[in-house]
Amino acid sequence: MTTRVLWLVKGLGPGGAERLLVEHAAAGDRERFTYEVAYVLDWKQHLAPELEALGVAAHCLGVTSELDPRWAGRLASQLHRGHYDVVHAHSPLVASVARLEARALHVPFVYTEHNRWPSYRAETRLANQLTFGLNDAVFAVSDDVRDSVSARYRGAVEVLVHGVDVERARSHLGERDATRAELGVAPGESLAVTVANLRTGKNYPGLIEAARLVVERGVSVRFVTAGQGQLEGEVAALQQASGLGERFALLGYRDDTTRLIAAADVFVLASHHEGLPVTVMEALTLGVPVVATAVGGLPQVVTNGESGILVPPGSPAALADAIERALDPEVHPHLVAGAQHTGDRFSSAHAVARIESTYTSLASRR
Repeated sequence: MTTRVLWLVKGLGPGGAERLLVEHAAAGDRERFTYEVAYVLDWKQHLAPELEALGVAAHCLGVTSELDPRWAGRLASQLHRGHYDVVHAHSPLVASVARLEARALHVPFVYTEHNRWPSYRAETRLANQLTFGLNDAVFAVSDDVRDSVSARYRGAVEVLVHGVDVERARSHLGERDATRAELGVAPGESLAVTVANLRTGKNYPGLIEAARLVVERGVSVRFVTAGQGQLEGEVAALQQASGLGERFALLGYRDDTTRLIAAADVFVLASHHEGLPVTVMEALTLGVPVVATAVGGLPQVVTNGESGILVPPGSPAALADAIERALDPEVHPHLVAGAQHTGDRFSSAHAVARIESTYTSLASRR
C-alpha cells in the first residue's frame, strides 16, 4: 500500500511555494506515495490543472478568504474521508487550524516555513506560534527563515533547499532566441527579467525606479516582469509615470516563467524580504546571473560577485548600479559562468527524497 499524503496550501496561484508542489509531484516516488492537495482560496487555482495532470487530485475548500471559517469544516471532512497517513502544510494561518484537526485524528503533521516570521501579519504570526508545537516535522527553505522562528522551536526546524527540476528548466534554453524575439528584444539589447507577484514585499516601486536610472544612463536594456496581485493598478500607474514605455513591460500572469528567465541576461529582484525564491534557483540553474537585494535566503545561494550581485534593500540607486555592472561586457561572462556552476546544486531530487523519507518515518509510527 502507498503512503497517502495530503498537501495543504492557501491557494494554487503561481507563487514559489505552490511551484514547489509541482516540482515534488513530478519528481516524487509514485509507487510508494499517493499525493492529493487541498487549497483554501477558490480564485487561486492556476496550478490545479498542472498538478492533476501529474496525478495529484486537487480539492478546493471553496472560500474567497482564509478568514472565512467554512473552509475549516470542509478540511475536517476531507481529512475524515481521505484517511491520510500524513498532512503537509505550506501556509502559516491555514496550518494553524489544520494542526488541531490533524492532531484530533492522530495524523502526523509536517510543515514547511517559506517566509520569515516578521513578514507575516501579527495575527498570522501569533496563530502560527501558538500551534507550532503540534508539528511532527518542520522544514525551512533557508537558514534565514529558520533563524526567524521563535527560539523555543528553532532547534527542531530543518533547513532544506528545495530545488528545481534541472533538466526541465534547462530544456527552455533552446527557446532563448525565439522568446527574446517575442518580447521585442533587439539585437545587441540586454534583457532583465523579474518574476514576482505584485505585492508590497516585492518592491515594484524600487524596481521601476532602478530601471529608470539604468535606462537614463544609456544602458541598452529592456525590463520584463511577470506577476499578478492586488497592486496591479498601482504598479501600472508607476510604470506609466516612469517614462520607460516599452523599455519596461508588465506582462501580468504567465504560465511560462521559466521560459522567460531562460531568455534573460540578468534576473532582478528588488524585494524588501524573501524566503528563498524558486525563481532565483531557476535563474542560477539556467546560468542567468541574479541581481537582487540581500534579503532572506538570497545570500545563501547567490555568491556576491560570482553568480550575481547583491545590494542592500530599499536602495534603487544601488540596484541600478548592480544591474549596470552585471551587464558590463567585461563582467557579465564571469557572472554567467558562476551562475552555471552554482545552479548545478539545485536539483529537486535531493529535497524530494528527504521529504519522502520524513513521510515514511512519520507514517510508520501510526
